[in-house]
Amino acid sequence: MNHLVNRFLKYARIHTTSDPASATFPSTARQTDFANLLSDELKELGFSEVEVDGNGYVTATVPATTEKDVPVIGFIAHMDTSPDFNGENVRPVIHRNYNGQPLVLNEEKGITLDPAEFPELNNCIGMDLITTDGTTLLGADDKAGIAEIITAMEILMKSPEIRHGKIRICFTPDEEIGRGADHFDVEKFGAGFAYTLDGSELGELEFENFNAAHAKISIRGKSVHPGTAKNKMINALIVAHRLTGMLPSQQRPEHTEGYEGFFHLISLKGNVDQAELEFIIRDHDMDKFLQKKEMLTGITTMLNLEYGQGTIKLEMKDQYYNMRIKIEPVMQVVDLARKAMLAAGVEPKIKAIRGGTDGARLSYMGLPCPNLFAGGMNFHGPYEFVPVQYMEKAVEVIVNICRLAAHKESGR
Repeated sequence: MNHLVNRFLKYARIHTTSDPASATFPSTARQTDFANLLSDELKELGFSEVEVDGNGYVTATVPATTEKDVPVIGFIAHMDTSPDFNGENVRPVIHRNYNGQPLVLNEEKGITLDPAEFPELNNCIGMDLITTDGTTLLGADDKAGIAEIITAMEILMKSPEIRHGKIRICFTPDEEIGRGADHFDVEKFGAGFAYTLDGSELGELEFENFNAAHAKISIRGKSVHPGTAKNKMINALIVAHRLTGMLPSQQRPEHTEGYEGFFHLISLKGNVDQAELEFIIRDHDMDKFLQKKEMLTGITTMLNLEYGQGTIKLEMKDQYYNMRIKIEPVMQVVDLARKAMLAAGVEPKIKAIRGGTDGARLSYMGLPCPNLFAGGMNFHGPYEFVPVQYMEKAVEVIVNICRLAAHKESGR
């Protein structure tokens, strides 16, 4: 497992942040550089059919070691890190045998990983934690997943006594900006089903996620000297403030959990003359998701009636949908992962993702793709960390999935 830690540390230091403002695919050239590095590593390890295609997807094969008719299984992780926080010059730090006390990551910036604020740390006492130095995110989302998949495949290739079917792996770009499956070739990938290694804490097994939409709202104001503005001025910032205030305050991320959806204001910029807002809309339930979109449409329509047609322009686009509807007919893929976790001594935690993964869109493209834990926590910020022991268990679960699938098909 030393290879696992060294791989992750190497990958974490590589800058691979995606860029939502870019029109290219991948959105950043640095992701292509990382893809080529991974390709070279896979070839050196002896993987078959290693390829980086024109869109930056890295794919490879581990050939079957059994003649039984075993379904081709895929494992997928993403190469980019989130643009929500600095991902350049990542300097991971290993804290051996964590003692349960607060970890000062950066004294100058006052960044402390404290179990009083992050109680999940209480489950990690005695473990080896990899953290940031408080100036960047860590990138366990999803470089932990990449390191785990490669390490598990290396174990299988060096252990011919472990019988398994053909295995396909893929590392995707731009997942963090919602484009990870844009050019994924399901037919070429050739798997019957797959798993993304993009979950968080130990035992997570997810086959439900949000339905998701993005909304961009442009407001055209009317700038007039404030001394003579009566009955003339339309302050775009005030209109923006009114619009956000008309959305239910309890349906914001900071007030929701579990299956509760939300409106999330992610950007607001402008002045008296013009303003622009961006929202993301999320809900697991399709009916409630549609109601949220209708509510936002209704609010903009009402404000246009008050301020004049054309004052507010709403552009709304669906991003992905809840994969549950596609997974339920093939629940055996979830059951296989559950058994693999139990065989590794991991208690499965089946829950809904309060977000999305490449697997959501891939499931709608014909590749059923539940999500498995990769071990990291507190993604997208300086408090991100991953216990080494969680990563090791993820490797064990991957190996078990491959082994148990062949064992099941053998009829033994």
